[in-house]
Amino acid sequence: MPIFLGIDGGGTKTTCAIGDGTRVLAVSESAGSNIVRSGIEQARASIHEAVRSACHAAEVQPATVRCACIGVAGAGRPDVSSQIRKILSEILTCASSVEGDMVIALAAAFGSGPGIVTIAGTGSIAYGRDANGLTARAGGWGYAVSDEGSGQWVGRRALSRALRALDEGESSVLLNSILRAWPAASLEELITLANSAHADFSKLFPVVLASADGGDDSARAVLSQAGAELAGLASSVMQRLFTVSETIPAVAMAGGVFRRSAVVRQAFYNQLRSEFPAIGVNSTVVEPVLGALELAKNLSGSVPQEPATA
Repeated sequence: MPIFLGIDGGGTKTTCAIGDGTRVLAVSESAGSNIVRSGIEQARASIHEAVRSACHAAEVQPATVRCACIGVAGAGRPDVSSQIRKILSEILTCASSVEGDMVIALAAAFGSGPGIVTIAGTGSIAYGRDANGLTARAGGWGYAVSDEGSGQWVGRRALSRALRALDEGESSVLLNSILRAWPAASLEELITLANSAHADFSKLFPVVLASADGGDDSARAVLSQAGAELAGLASSVMQRLFTVSETIPAVAMAGGVFRRSAVVRQAFYNQLRSEFPAIGVNSTVVEPVLGALELAKNLSGSVPQEPATA
């Protein structure tokens, strides 16, 4: 039975799934593999580790994989795509495809059919396809200018709100939690770090979650706003792809921000339903790596079969 491999190369983690066409045999995780954010060496190490770990767990050799598909942010850039292909070729000898992270997420949610998926992880993007195959996207332009509702956005917005509270003479439990988590020995050190070119605000996302769970109103407000921002991305795609007279497709969620925050999911649902009362929002957060695995399986149709041996 042929073996297929799918990879979701995210900014925070890399997930690899091995399957035989009918079931998933193993799943593994490693560190992030976003070339733009982490560099090519980190991407190579994470992808290779994820592939080896999944193959080991499934008790298969990388050389036996028939087809592979990896989804990464920035796959539309020729330099990113070629670098990822080279990294894959160093550990896999099979046919492979490099797709955008939104492409594998859409495949996980709707296969080849119409629908919209909104991804909120380290970054964010909404991506959809209509019944004729036309696609559209919103967001995903990078954390410095876009990525509303993402882990980066949540961390940055939470710190901003905490500092505003400080300016207004209020005590901020959230600010103290941020100081401990980044970590920073003083407020001055925190500000220097926050304004540096390499500030990773997504590391503050767990702090915001914990603060919200502990009853911090500022943290809950940031998460609610994140859900509304993500709904806005989905709405933009909806309006570009579908007319009022058409049957409104379902919207799916993907990524760690949705998976880990019920507040974000609820705000996302409420905002979309207020704008599109008939819309269906899938309650289950999809796993993009399963879309990559399915696309790898589909790729096998264009790969010549090995001749049978006696």
